[in-house]
Amino acid sequence: MSSTTASPPSSQVPASRRLIGLSDLRRLAGGRVPGQVVIQYTDRCNASCAQCGMRVENRFPRSTLRPEILWPQIEAMARRGVAAISFTGGEPLLCLKDIAPLARRARDAGIRHVRTGTNGYFFRDHERPDFAARMADLAKTLLTSGFNAFWISVDSADPDLHEKNRGLPGVIRGIAKALPILHDHGLFPAANLGINRLTGGHGAPVPHDPADPATFDAAAFTGHFRQAFRRFYAFVESLGFTTVNACYPMSAEETPPDSDHAPAAATVQAGEAVYAATSTDDFIRFTPPEKAALFSALYEVIPEFRGRLRIFTPRSSLLTLVRHYSGNTGNGHYPCRGGIDFFFMDAARGHIFPCGYRGGEDLGRFSDLDPAAIKTRPFCARCDWECFRDPSELFGPVMDLFSRPFSLARRFLSDPEYRRVWTADVRYALACDGCSAVVAPDMKKLARFGSPARPA
Repeated sequence: MSSTTASPPSSQVPASRRLIGLSDLRRLAGGRVPGQVVIQYTDRCNASCAQCGMRVENRFPRSTLRPEILWPQIEAMARRGVAAISFTGGEPLLCLKDIAPLARRARDAGIRHVRTGTNGYFFRDHERPDFAARMADLAKTLLTSGFNAFWISVDSADPDLHEKNRGLPGVIRGIAKALPILHDHGLFPAANLGINRLTGGHGAPVPHDPADPATFDAAAFTGHFRQAFRRFYAFVESLGFTTVNACYPMSAEETPPDSDHAPAAATVQAGEAVYAATSTDDFIRFTPPEKAALFSALYEVIPEFRGRLRIFTPRSSLLTLVRHYSGNTGNGHYPCRGGIDFFFMDAARGHIFPCGYRGGEDLGRFSDLDPAAIKTRPFCARCDWECFRDPSELFGPVMDLFSRPFSLARRFLSDPEYRRVWTADVRYALACDGCSAVVAPDMKKLARFGSPARPA
């Protein structure tokens, strides 16, 4: 990280730090949480990621939204109290000239958090003499457009593995050169990990045979991923990142999952998802016992790095995932609020869906959505998609505080581990300023959450 950082535009800082406003409190008191919409602006992409059905090699009719379609939708979102929108893809930066003014319009309309990210292609050709100028222009464009979250995908602690998977040679060196320039302009991107078998580099454990439980060594698998996550966090920190996110693995299946795991096995039948960021490749396919082990490893490793990096991933969500995939039938997780407060918009028609995986539930245009028709009681636990699952988990106890305080008290008394972890997550999120990309990390605040490394 550069030793000097420019302050972000003054108009952005208050919104970035105001994680919960009065309107949010009124919404919570009314049984709703601050809304968010993930907008797939395009399904065009120029990378070859094994974990994604939109990779450049896949042949299917590609779609890109148009600004004139989105203008009224964004205004409708602002009127309906949506607090955050994300422009995703495909590769969003292929359409930066479109989404930058859309982001500005969203911020001007009152949507406080506007996000986007990239597969990293923009950081190729780092040896060209205009590289620094291009990075400065990127930072200025994102900041003046009002973006206050920006992620860069990194798949592995091994640069060669990451670049081979993405089909983007030289991109890691480019990221390392770009980050100090971005920081100097007041932009602090997050490294975005899609958890996979090569997260820690070479030597990935062989997928176990679910038909033969004896082939699975849970302790060894957990140990492998403890080391993998440690290597990954240390690697992105060495590149200059100050913030890290993790996307939980979400694979597509050619046939429906078995009935024992169908309610929440984080698989989707091929062809069901409207968001094609899924794959049948073993790169991201994990059985339920493997998921219990890898989520347990991440749960254990995060405290080792919280004092040095702003880490999006809430441990309370990981705790419920570990319990679910371990067969724990005690206190469960809070159901996802997709289709209630959170929505996904597709690139083909600009229609919204409860999330990217419930592709059979086309809700039409956001502006036509009837609030009275929305069922306000969450129920869904079909996937692990962290974009909606994590905030649902974090807001769950807050919702209970307003609507079922005695139920919340009973849960916290009966489950002290969950109470401690959830409370720490909330305190940590505040210390991280919500992991805002336009606010430099406060290392003194983060240091309070650090812990020494544990033995492997």
